[in-house]
Amino acid sequence: VDDLEEVSKYYQNRGRFNELISLMEKGLELERAHNGIFTELGILYARYHPENLMDHIKLFPTRLNIPKLIRTCDRQHLWKGLTYLYIQCDRFNNAATTVMNHSPEAWDHMQFKFIIVNVSIVELYYMAVHFYLQEHPDMINDLLEVLACRVDHARVVDIMRKAGHIRLIKPYLVAVQSSNVFAVNEALNEIYVEEEDYDRLRESIDLYDNFNEIGLAQKIEKHELLEMRRIAAYIYKKTGRWKQSIALLKKDKLYKDCMETCYLSGDQELSEDLLVYFIEQGKKECFASCLFACYDLIRPDVALELAWTNNMIDFSFPYLIQSIREYTSKVDELIKDKVEAENEKKLREKEREDIIAKQRIGYVVSNIFHRGRSDHFVQHYSIVLHQGCNCGLQCGRSDCSVKKYILRREYKVSNQSFAKQ
Repeated sequence: VDDLEEVSKYYQNRGRFNELISLMEKGLELERAHNGIFTELGILYARYHPENLMDHIKLFPTRLNIPKLIRTCDRQHLWKGLTYLYIQCDRFNNAATTVMNHSPEAWDHMQFKFIIVNVSIVELYYMAVHFYLQEHPDMINDLLEVLACRVDHARVVDIMRKAGHIRLIKPYLVAVQSSNVFAVNEALNEIYVEEEDYDRLRESIDLYDNFNEIGLAQKIEKHELLEMRRIAAYIYKKTGRWKQSIALLKKDKLYKDCMETCYLSGDQELSEDLLVYFIEQGKKECFASCLFACYDLIRPDVALELAWTNNMIDFSFPYLIQSIREYTSKVDELIKDKVEAENEKKLREKEREDIIAKQRIGYVVSNIFHRGRSDHFVQHYSIVLHQGCNCGLQCGRSDCSVKKYILRREYKVSNQSFAKQ
């Protein structure tokens, strides 16, 4: 084994290439064949039988001196084998460069996808995009799918715009639009406008707001398709440009959208101007619908005046009935609240009077008790205050009028003392 290189040179100098290869192949059959034999046989295949090289390095990738074999493949311009060897030793940057520089022989789509996601130089991602755009444009979306989480989407869009093939990567743009990147949204909206796909355009506008809204609206407000012009009015509405939106909708006679826009604007003047517009156009049904759609914004006196002066009173009656009902309900609620407040006030006053009366009675009884009156006298006194004199009680005196006199006098004195305090 130590003399392996000398033996190889000896055979090669004499042109015995096939014999040398046969000798090395026999050496592989040894029980403990040295790794040098595998490497030397690979070098011989690279020089004299390149068609056998790939099978050899795929069978014995761990028994080879890969750096040595790489140098041989590079000198012999065996790019496919060189790429495979770069992959085996994790030199993915070199592998990617080799494939892109020598694609007729070295390129394989599945292998290249594996290589490109393992490179450490970011610039190689964009070189790969250029490479596929030039040589394999039909597979560029498949490549971008594996690079989606690694590349700058705005830069990819810029590359494709400069090449004039932005529509080529539409599937990729749809897949990454969830990132809400300005360049991606702009590119997709542009594609949808060119394809006149107004449903997808409307969906894109609703879900992803990071784009030039006014620029898009101005671009499509004169589009030949009605739905495209409708989207332009919708964008104006989203951005708060109510007058521009309503003017565009009036032009296309999209009256329902006009009413919805007026209501969302919350502008009383716009809503009443729309009523005048319907009167001028003789749209009586639209006049009635607008009164309903913009009910909260239109003043009843204005609606009644416009209806009366333009002979549309019948079309305003549903609105007027509802208005009268609403104001009647409000007045009823106010009256109810007022009555409840007055009743509550009376109840509080009555409770206050009762409390004062009880306090006075308690004071009088307490005063009598502290003057040394008997319990029987106090009991009788309380009954007199509440019910008048009761002759059935045995108060210790024979004359009822005397009792009344004494009790009333005592109450008067006590009440005066209570008032002073």
